[in-house]
Amino acid sequence: MSTTTTSKHNTPQPPGEQGRALHDRLETIWRNPTGWGALASVNHSTIALRFMVTGAVFFVIAGLLAMLLRAQLALPNHGFIGAETYNQAFTMHGTIMMFLFAVPILQGLAAYLLPKMLGARDLVFPRLSAFGYWCYLFGGIIFTSSLLFGVAPNAGWFMYTPLSSNVYSPGINADFWLLGITFVEISTMAAGIEIAVSILRTRAAGMGLHQMPIFAWAMLVTSLMIVLGFPPLILGSILLELERSAGWVFFDPTRGGDPLLWAHLFWLFGHPEVYIVFLPAAGVVSTIVPVFARRPLVGYRWVVVSLISIGFISFGLWVHHMFTLGIPALAQAFFSAASMLVGIPTGVQLFAWIATLWTGRPVWRAPMLWVGAFLTVFVAGGLTGMMLALVPFNWQVHDTHFVVAHFHYVLVGGMLFPLLAGIYYWLPHFSGRMPSERLSKIGFWLTFVGFNGTFLIMHWTGLLGMPRRVYTFDTGLGWDLPNLISSIFSFLMAFGVATVLLDIALHFRFGRKAPTNPWGADTLEWATSTPPDSYNFASQPALKTRHPLWDRPDLPTSIAEGRHALAEPDHGRRETLGTDPVSGRVREVLLLPKNSWLPLIASLLLSGLCLALLAKQYVLALAFVVLVVIALLRWSWLNGAHPDVGGDAADARPAGLKLHPFTFDGTGLWGMWFTMLADGALYGSLIFGWFFLWTVAPAWAPPAVSPLGTWMLPAATVALVVGRGLLHRLNRLLRHAQERGLAMLLWSTVLCGCVASALFAELLATAPLHPTRSAHDAMLAFALCFLLLHSALATVLTGLQAARVHLGYVGKDAPYEPGVVTAFWTFTTGATAAAWLAFALVPQAFAR
Repeated sequence: MSTTTTSKHNTPQPPGEQGRALHDRLETIWRNPTGWGALASVNHSTIALRFMVTGAVFFVIAGLLAMLLRAQLALPNHGFIGAETYNQAFTMHGTIMMFLFAVPILQGLAAYLLPKMLGARDLVFPRLSAFGYWCYLFGGIIFTSSLLFGVAPNAGWFMYTPLSSNVYSPGINADFWLLGITFVEISTMAAGIEIAVSILRTRAAGMGLHQMPIFAWAMLVTSLMIVLGFPPLILGSILLELERSAGWVFFDPTRGGDPLLWAHLFWLFGHPEVYIVFLPAAGVVSTIVPVFARRPLVGYRWVVVSLISIGFISFGLWVHHMFTLGIPALAQAFFSAASMLVGIPTGVQLFAWIATLWTGRPVWRAPMLWVGAFLTVFVAGGLTGMMLALVPFNWQVHDTHFVVAHFHYVLVGGMLFPLLAGIYYWLPHFSGRMPSERLSKIGFWLTFVGFNGTFLIMHWTGLLGMPRRVYTFDTGLGWDLPNLISSIFSFLMAFGVATVLLDIALHFRFGRKAPTNPWGADTLEWATSTPPDSYNFASQPALKTRHPLWDRPDLPTSIAEGRHALAEPDHGRRETLGTDPVSGRVREVLLLPKNSWLPLIASLLLSGLCLALLAKQYVLALAFVVLVVIALLRWSWLNGAHPDVGGDAADARPAGLKLHPFTFDGTGLWGMWFTMLADGALYGSLIFGWFFLWTVAPAWAPPAVSPLGTWMLPAATVALVVGRGLLHRLNRLLRHAQERGLAMLLWSTVLCGCVASALFAELLATAPLHPTRSAHDAMLAFALCFLLLHSALATVLTGLQAARVHLGYVGKDAPYEPGVVTAFWTFTTGATAAAWLAFALVPQAFAR
């Protein structure tokens, strides 16, 4: 295909005068503001690039901390850094790598690529993307600033109790971890929800699930894992911070708690986390290998099944990390078998990649070098993982450098090497320029040799018995030489990574211009200009193939000329097609918000809340809570059929389709479902913690009579059930195009919510609960706070819906917002019923 290159973009064949006019109109609608206004940008490409650049900065910080660790361990009895500095450095290194680099940078890559791969113009919730980025940036700055003040967390990136409790960590070091990382996790959860909904609801017309790119499948499974896997850690962080700051008891065994509860909550997140960073990387490999093998991926369906299987099995492995904590032998056997079972679907992907290369005609360019390194290193890491799954061997090497070597082989080999392969592969898309083959190979070999020299030797150090997390060691134990070798090679690896980063930075200025689709790829992102326009596609094509650019090489030109859907931007709205989650059939036109300051404002206020909590200024923190709620409610108000959003019920393109605020199944409903799935995972973890302490905690001492009484909790359940029934009635009226009585139904629902909220507040105020004395009372008090928060929020949201009915923003022509609120009511009602069962009925049934 012939190409035309401009000063900023490499574009497909010129679209002609009519096409250029189309592009100019689209650019007017979608372009980013300039100057300070750029902070209000919500475009997914801009936000995603910010994620990746910020993640790279955090990666460099974590890498420098690793160099401090290896310098200290290079020689026995070395005094380069002291014990406290070492503890802070290894805690911050692990935490930054896992929470501020690995997951955010992969989500940033996905946020950049997925709309382009799927034929969409943006993600479904652009303001949520921007909000997630600002939370990530500000939370990361707050967390890493602890290094500057010498109060960085020092209890390990896993924050085991009681080491992280007030007794052994009396300062604010641990609070930086608990509050800062919880703040950052808002970003991770937001991105997970948005990516999942975008994959399901914004694919190109006709692109069924069976035709999605493998990378989209990998990110869909990963996002669902994030939605289910991160809430247990969020809950654990909140409980531990409450124990540290307010004295509530959850992990103190002398007052009915148990430190093992933290270990369970952490590893309920921690082991899925390994696959949360592996699956996107595997998706990158499955995208790159067919391109450079010059043939389709072998076993597409088997690879999809293996991705889903890994996501499912990974949640049954968390006790794999707890074999030495005294768990029953039967549990050890089960989790040992499950840990080995996950190797089967992983092996399916490995053999699919090898078969694709074997039957193709591989071209070994820079991206493929990193793929080759991944295949070598990750397989080695998987083999040591199988060894650690064997309980007797695990007992021998637990907490030694063997484990450190293993998870670096898995995480660096399974995530960093594929990520670098992907970055080199998509560099022409980011910049319109090609990477340097010579400099990229130098950086590769320095990194690859340095990595293996560091961590392959570390297996040996661990087998010789050297424990992890010690800042020095005596000579004569056999550890001197292997530690010196590891340290020397670690600096070689650092030079390699620096060379890679230098190569990437220089290529933006000195790289040669890239042609259209320089690698001969098959996926749709290469049908855009490089770098892409702010709207990605001038028109949105219909696709019924897994390899659109191989089967239809004219697509870049026809898209640019506006021959497909939504090529009429005269209305001034930001639009993309909404499709069926299974078949890809077009269902509606999604109306996307324009640039907004609200995400930045809300994240700044949350930053203030985080800082106030760190400073123990609880009155100020309460003020920030009020401001955050106001900002978020304002955000929710500017949605749907609000006139500032744009559009009306009669105005839609193409003919026969509606704008999503005027349907019953807008993307906001899907976003609420996934949010409630995450909320349910958090609440389920709380109930798990309740039964765990009840059955395991050595000093668990429930009172003879439940402090919850006999009637308030069931009365609150009944009030919420009635409110949920009223909302169901309202939605039925809307589906029959009836508007009479909507406001009355909503205000009646508000009354039900007020009754439930008052009952929860009365229980908290009058029940004989002493959360600082007993873990039993602390769990009940926390559950009541959770239910009060949800019932109050459900009441407020319903009241806003009633106001929107009066203003004409909700009605028979704009019916979908009440369905979103109904989903929240459904969860709140179910959570209250579950509380009644778990916290009142079951204990009464087993009372002596």
